[in-house]
Amino acid sequence: MSLNGAGRPNSKRATWVAYYRLTRKHNFPTGLDVVFWPCTWGLIMSAYALRLSPRSLAIQLAAYFVGATLRHSAACIWNDMCDIEIDRKVASLGGAAILLAAHFIACLVILSYAGDAAFKWGLFCLCFLDPLYPLMKRWTDWPQLWLGFAMTWGLPVSWVSNFGEMNWYIVPVLLGGGVCWTIHYDTIYACQDRRDDIKAGVRSTAVLFGDWTRLILACFSACFVICLALAGGINHQGPLFFITVAGTAFHLAWQLIVVDLDDSSDCHRIFKVSSVSCWRSEPES
Repeated sequence: MSLNGAGRPNSKRATWVAYYRLTRKHNFPTGLDVVFWPCTWGLIMSAYALRLSPRSLAIQLAAYFVGATLRHSAACIWNDMCDIEIDRKVASLGGAAILLAAHFIACLVILSYAGDAAFKWGLFCLCFLDPLYPLMKRWTDWPQLWLGFAMTWGLPVSWVSNFGEMNWYIVPVLLGGGVCWTIHYDTIYACQDRRDDIKAGVRSTAVLFGDWTRLILACFSACFVICLALAGGINHQGPLFFITVAGTAFHLAWQLIVVDLDDSSDCHRIFKVSSVSCWRSEPES
C-alpha cells in the first residue's frame, strides 16, 4: 500500500483498499469457510431431526453464511488491532475501530432473527470468545484450543435457533469434534510461522508440539471423526452421513501424510483445502 510522508494512504482509493484488505474479504473464502461450516452442522442436523423443508433450510443457510462472513471480518479486524505492535499498517487506519463496530452491529442484527435463546448463545461468542482469542497466544501455549471453541460456536447457535433449546447429547459431542478439527487445521496454519514465532515469543500448538506435531494432530483428527460418527448415531442419521464421515477420515489422513510442516507454502496449501474435510462430513437433510 502506498503511503505519504505522514504514514497515511495517499488516496481515497488506497484507503478503501486498505479497509477492504483489513476485513480479509479479498481472501474469500479462506477463513470464512471454517467459520461457516460448523453452523451448517447445527442447521442441517437439526433440520434432519425436525424434518424441516429444503426451502426453510436454504434460507437459514444463506442467513448464516452472511453472518459468518461478517463475523470473520470483524474477528480479523480485531486481531490486527490487537497485533498493532507487530502489524503497523493498522496504525495508519484510524477508521479500523469504526469498521469493527459496523461489522459487530451487523452481526447482532442478523443474530436477532435467530430467536432469543440463539441470540444469547451467539452474544456469548461475540462478546467473550472472539475478543479474547488474539490475546491467547500471549497467555497460553494452547490458543488453538480457545480458537476451536470460537470457530465452532456457530454450531450451538444454529442448533438452538431451530430447536429453541440445547441438546446436551449431540451438540457437546459435535462441539468437541469441532475443537479437535480446529486444532488440526490451525496448527498446520501456525507451522508457517513457527520459526518466527519462537523468536518473537508467540505461543501456539505448532511451537508446543514441535517434532511431535504430525502424530499429535493425527490423534486430534481421529477424535474429530469419532465425534462426527457418534453425533450422527445419536441423531439417527442415515447411511450417507457415515459414508461422508469416512471420506472425512481419509481426507484428514491424506493431509497429514502429504504436508511438509517445515515448508510454509505447503502448510498454507493444506490449510486452504482443510475445509474440504468439513464439507465431506455434511449430513444429508
